[in-house]
Amino acid sequence: MKAIFALVFLAAASTAVAEDPVLVGAGDIADCTQLEGAAKTAALLDRVAGTVFTLGDNAYSSGTPQQFADCYGKTWGRHKPRTRPAAGNHDYRTPYASGYFAYFGAAAGEPGKGWYGYDVGAWHVVVLNSNCAEVGGCQRGSRQEKWLREDLAAHPAPCVAAMWHHPRFSSGAEHGDDPTVRDLWTALADAGADLVVAGHEHVYERFAPQTADGEADPQHGLRAFTVGTGGRELYAWGRIKPNSEIRDNKTFGVLKLTLHPDSYDWEFLPVEGGIFTDSGTAKCHVKAGAPRQGTEAGR
Repeated sequence: MKAIFALVFLAAASTAVAEDPVLVGAGDIADCTQLEGAAKTAALLDRVAGTVFTLGDNAYSSGTPQQFADCYGKTWGRHKPRTRPAAGNHDYRTPYASGYFAYFGAAAGEPGKGWYGYDVGAWHVVVLNSNCAEVGGCQRGSRQEKWLREDLAAHPAPCVAAMWHHPRFSSGAEHGDDPTVRDLWTALADAGADLVVAGHEHVYERFAPQTADGEADPQHGLRAFTVGTGGRELYAWGRIKPNSEIRDNKTFGVLKLTLHPDSYDWEFLPVEGGIFTDSGTAKCHVKAGAPRQGTEAGR
């Protein structure tokens, strides 16, 4: 009997270890004047284990300490211990994004920079600061771009994801494309990275793999998601951009990414009452010399 129990225990433990890690989150989240959306997306996080990510504009409208406490803290704040945040332009309406850095602490990266990387499963994830004017630029040769290239060289993982606030490409009418992050995209592509997730435009949009200049590249391009659906009001569409595969601007929700050793699944989870969904799977790019296994690790 003891032998049978031991075998059952080992099988259960093996299954637990074998589960692939999950990232789940969105951007453009908590506004105390319209907190229902953030409360509903926070309820989605309650049902999904894994690492929570934010894509900036965490606490409206100015990222003050009070807004983080009263707006973000009362919704997504209960998931703070498992959150990897990114900074948005509204967070910088408080000088130096001091409210943001104080609220998230070490998890937000070094104040004055706000970029960092971490390993999860076989993946390496970089969180960048697309508030380029606030951190010395995002152009080639900037300290952030140089850090990114050095970090990617030091972490040759089989699969790589990047997260930041301002999308390189967007069909939204409010903001549209942001060329200031082009060189960050190029650095990621040069390292064989696989996907970029951004917010800022309050919509959900998925792009086919493409280059930093918007040319379709199914072999080596980065797939991009805009997930500005964390709870603030949603925006209208403008001109639909090349390589845009699917879009929605009616539904709050979060993006769930399941990270396999050499591929990933994506799933847009709508809030209660929402009907839009999106899901799929894709292989990671083949990267010469990359290790095939990884472990959960911090920055």
